Amino acid sequence: MLNVFERWYKRKFSDPDSMMLLLLLLISSLLLAVWGGILMPVLVAAVIAYLLDWPVVQLCRLGLSRGYTTILVLFGFISVSILTLVGLVPVVVQQSINLIKEMPQIWEKGQVWLLTLPKTYPDLIQLTQIQDVLDGINERVVGLAEQLLSASFSSLGGFGALLIYMILVPLMVFFMVKDKEMLVSNISSLLPSERRLIKQVGTEMNLQIANYIRGKVIEIVIVGTVSTVTFAFMDLRYALLLGVLVGFSVLIPYIGAAVVTIPVAIVALFQWGLTPDFWYLMVAYGIIQALDGNALVPILFSEAVSLHPVYIIIAVLFFGGLWGFWGVFFAIPLATLVKAVGNAWSSPKELTTET
Repeated sequence: MLNVFERWYKRKFSDPDSMMLLLLLLISSLLLAVWGGILMPVLVAAVIAYLLDWPVVQLCRLGLSRGYTTILVLFGFISVSILTLVGLVPVVVQQSINLIKEMPQIWEKGQVWLLTLPKTYPDLIQLTQIQDVLDGINERVVGLAEQLLSASFSSLGGFGALLIYMILVPLMVFFMVKDKEMLVSNISSLLPSERRLIKQVGTEMNLQIANYIRGKVIEIVIVGTVSTVTFAFMDLRYALLLGVLVGFSVLIPYIGAAVVTIPVAIVALFQWGLTPDFWYLMVAYGIIQALDGNALVPILFSEAVSLHPVYIIIAVLFFGGLWGFWGVFFAIPLATLVKAVGNAWSSPKELTTET
């Protein structure tokens, strides 16, 4: 057994480049694990910088200076973000409040329907089983309400931090985009000379992350807009709120689409019951999801490394459990990183090592 491990170790890590790559990964993971909360504004700024770098590069090709184009693009991004928040957030918040107010009525109708099941299927379902399920759900609902209440009070303390982020993040984004070449050069100078595999993985991940962030933002906007327009056209209540939920559900592949189907179906069922309107809506919603998965995603992420759905779900669960929202957001790039590292360690060693 020891001989097998020794042969594996020599095959994978006898190359100094492999050891440097492993050391860099360990140090990066340690920094994120210990100071991830402190570094969060930097990570947010890096995400936005990746998003804005492409339009800056395109404008620079027209002959404009990078500093000027950075100011122009960043100002446009901030303006669009503010207008979107001012026009979108109040409506979404109001619809959320209205939906929460109606939840007791929805839940009451749901209980009435559940209690009819023992009469409809007496051989399969007993009344005591339904009663136990309802009691368990009611207890969970009460506990969830208490958690939401406590979370709302605790979030007040983070309001000051949010104001600080609103100042720091745009400043960091500006300098990250404007001085991109200088920052990359400074980081490169800190790396060891044995960096062939580090450069190989870094080049692949730079392309993947840039493509992923741009594609994911475009996907959220398209899916959210189409869903909102479809729901509003079919006169579904809370169309904007549900459309926003459907848009953000694409952040979590497969799982998000399955989860967000529940509130869409519940609102439609409460509004129309099991009528043709309900089924028309669910068919339209299914078409949106099918077009997203089979047409939009292949177009937007044509440059992305293909990953098996099982690997994607595992990555979402693992990295989401580690870093919450940002772990979910970067689940696919992080899974791609793992794959790139594995490919780098499995690739034949080059005779020359870049210094």
